[in-house]
Amino acid sequence: MPIKQINRVNPLDLNKNISIGISLPFNGPSGPFNRTFSTKEQIKSNLINLLLTNKGERVFNPEFGANIKKALFEGINDNISELLRMLITTNVGIFIPEVEIIDIIIDLIKDENTINITLKYKMVISGNEDQLTVQFI
Repeated sequence: MPIKQINRVNPLDLNKNISIGISLPFNGPSGPFNRTFSTKEQIKSNLINLLLTNKGERVFNPEFGANIKKALFEGINDNISELLRMLITTNVGIFIPEVEIIDIIIDLIKDENTINITLKYKMVISGNEDQLTVQFI
């Protein structure tokens, strides 16, 4: 007897005509605020927002942010990859609990003073996996 497959869907995804939030970056064809219509899109925008925000930047929520830019300003050394992994893992767990991190890939390009952070993650409710890459110059 075959095993019945259960598809888990976030209730917010059932009505495709209702927007859930706004996406990043703020430069789209429909004006400065592009709307998201699925939890997958909104979670990706929330992750980008968290990674690009330092603590103290968010009004009325000064603890929000991953502090990545602050850590990079301190200087790139041998421990920076582990520090970035710890900051990302801790803050995603606090501020975006609907995401389970699968892998964090940190690519240091010292000649160009650039760091690419690729975050592979799974959405807890649906089990869908996705990834995003954020570049810090």
